[in-house]
Amino acid sequence: MFSIEPKDIGTGKLHQYLLGSIGPRPIAFASTIDEEGKPNLSPFSFFNVFGANPPVLIFSPARRGRDNTTKHTFENAKKVDEVVINVVNYDIVQQMSLSSTEYGEGVNEFEKAGLTMLKSDLVKPFRVAESPVQMECKIVDIIETGTEGGAGNLVICHVVKIHVKEEVLDENGYIDQYKIDQVARMGGNWYSRARTGMFEVPKPLSTLGIGVDAMPEEIKNSNVLTGNDLGKLGNVESLPDEAEIQDFKKHEDGVAELVENKDQEKIHKQAQRYLERDEPMKAWKILLAK
Repeated sequence: MFSIEPKDIGTGKLHQYLLGSIGPRPIAFASTIDEEGKPNLSPFSFFNVFGANPPVLIFSPARRGRDNTTKHTFENAKKVDEVVINVVNYDIVQQMSLSSTEYGEGVNEFEKAGLTMLKSDLVKPFRVAESPVQMECKIVDIIETGTEGGAGNLVICHVVKIHVKEEVLDENGYIDQYKIDQVARMGGNWYSRARTGMFEVPKPLSTLGIGVDAMPEEIKNSNVLTGNDLGKLGNVESLPDEAEIQDFKKHEDGVAELVENKDQEKIHKQAQRYLERDEPMKAWKILLAK
C-alpha cells in the first residue's frame, strides 16, 4: 500500500488525494450578498447536513491553494450573516459549473450562468429558482481552520425555511430520491449522478467563459436548448469569427442546407447534438451561421 504523511507533500497534491478519495460529495450551491446587496452565487462541495434539531448545514469556502486568497462567498458571509443553500440536480449541473468561474468582484453569477434570482422569504440572499430544493439559512458561526492556502472556513448555518418543488415529492409528501436526480462532486473533473453514475464536466477555471448573459436572445430563450446546453455554450472563452463560421458552413455536411432553410428548431437540435458530443465551438458555428 502506498502511504504518505501530509507534511511530506505539497498542498495541491494532498488536495488531489483528499478529494479523489472522499466522495461523492454533496454540493452547496451558495447564494450570498455583499453589504451593498450585490448577489454572489458559487458551488462548494465541502458540505453536509449536521443535525435536524436545530437544522444545521455546514459548508466551507476554503482559501485558494494557489495564492491563499479568499472567496467572495466567504467575505460576504462574514459581513452579511445569511445564505441560501440551493440543491444541485442534473438539470442545472452545467450552469452550476459555469458559475464557479473566477469572475471579478461585482459580477452577477446568476446572470452569467443563466439562472433565475428568486426572492427569499426570511433572508436577503436570493434563491436559485431552478433548484429543486432551496434552504434559507442564518449563519451562526464561522470557524477558520487555518491561515494558509488550502485551509477550510467552516460556515455554520441554521436553516430557517425550506422550499421544495412539488415535482420531486412522492405520494407521501417526502422527497423522492429518484425524482430529485441529485449530482455530487468527485475528484478532478468527475461528478456522480445518483441515477446513472459518473460523468465529467470540464472545470471553468483557466479561462473566463462568456456566460449565458452574453448570448443572443433567441439562443437564451430557445425552446430546444436546455439549461445544461446553455451552460456548455457559456463556458467558451470567445465566439468563432465570421471566417470560421463560413468555413464551417461550407465544409460541414448538412449545415449549409439547414442554415439556408432557416428552420431554427432544427438548427438548435443540431447544435444540441454537437453539445452532446462535447463540441461547443461547432454548436456556436451553426447557431451563428447566416
